Amino acid sequence: MKIECDKNTLDKAVQKVSRLAGKHLTLPVLSCVFLEALEDGRLILKSTNLDLGIELEIKAKVYSPGSLTVPANIFYGVISSLKDDDLKLEKIENNLKIETKNNSSTIKCMPSEDFPSIPKLDKINQVRISYQDLMLGFKSVWYSASNSSIKPELGSVYIYKGDNGLVFVSTDSFRLAEKTINTKISDDFPSILIPYKNVVEIIKVFEDSNDDLEMIFEKNQLALIRKNTYLVSRLIDGNFPDYKQIIPKSHISTATILKNDLINSIKTSNIFSDNLNQTKLKIDTKQKVLNIESKNNEVGEYNESIKASVTGEDIELNFNNRYIVECMQSIPSESITLSFAGVEKAWALQAGREIRVFVRPKEVDDLSAKKLAKEIADGIHEELRYPGEIKVTVIRELRVEEYAK
Repeated sequence: MKIECDKNTLDKAVQKVSRLAGKHLTLPVLSCVFLEALEDGRLILKSTNLDLGIELEIKAKVYSPGSLTVPANIFYGVISSLKDDDLKLEKIENNLKIETKNNSSTIKCMPSEDFPSIPKLDKINQVRISYQDLMLGFKSVWYSASNSSIKPELGSVYIYKGDNGLVFVSTDSFRLAEKTINTKISDDFPSILIPYKNVVEIIKVFEDSNDDLEMIFEKNQLALIRKNTYLVSRLIDGNFPDYKQIIPKSHISTATILKNDLINSIKTSNIFSDNLNQTKLKIDTKQKVLNIESKNNEVGEYNESIKASVTGEDIELNFNNRYIVECMQSIPSESITLSFAGVEKAWALQAGREIRVFVRPKEVDDLSAKKLAKEIADGIHEELRYPGEIKVTVIRELRVEEYAK
């Protein structure tokens, strides 16, 4: 194999494909990038972690076609450090020689025949989707997926066709996020579960795209195609929990405040919160303020009063500040309305007509387990809603299945 190509183009391609390559004790070849030069002037780059695979092609001047498998971290390290625009790649015995005008490097390669093939899906069940819609859906919910591999469906992003468009959902059994993309989608779109770790990589691979993507479905596999990029992901074979019953009913108090005031206060309170990120929130209808408090016996305590437009009754409750901080980044509105249904019920954060956030108080002890189970059955949970019908539900830091008995 002997080729010549543009350094910047190759650098971007190697950066994307090398993300999937990593250390693998039993299959060292998975830490490599597969290169194949074709006679028609294309250079194909491939990598896989067996859960996700990518194939990317760039233009090159091919003097001699061929293939090789090179360690990804070394290859990317060399390519990214070069300053010359043009470079030559040549396979010499079992080595890759990289040459520019001012320097040269030689990297030892691995046998190409050991590199696993990237599955190619038949274009039988396929749909086209806007890149912006797909990325917005992913970015709105992926963070709520579980890090645990015990229940793969909870470590996934669930996508299905809803009444008003495409719906993205994820939950770690502590909270749940839902995003509805109001877009036309084919009736043939199947319900799928994509591992959230794969979703993160999909976002990175296609983040510089403005084109529509082609989605191809097969049993337990999904392929995403855009011009010179082909990516295939494993799908989870399982059933996502039925979450639609999670709907708060009514409220007894409200407080309207500036979003930045609330964010800054909660972030500061986190410095003084305990290991459970517990923050206390109080509504004072007489003083027309919202109080944020946190206390840690080893650090100290924090208290701030925020001016607010208040109606209804006084109320006091605790919540996990991390859930609010993580989700508030997606809310563009300058003002937010907090609505409270009661001390032991979910409270809502609403920005405009389309953004609502529901968070359950943290004061649920062993004596209230049965009551919690009943509320779970009745659909009283923490729900967060973002622009364009994003909903995030915090189920409480006690797993639902523990109270299903």
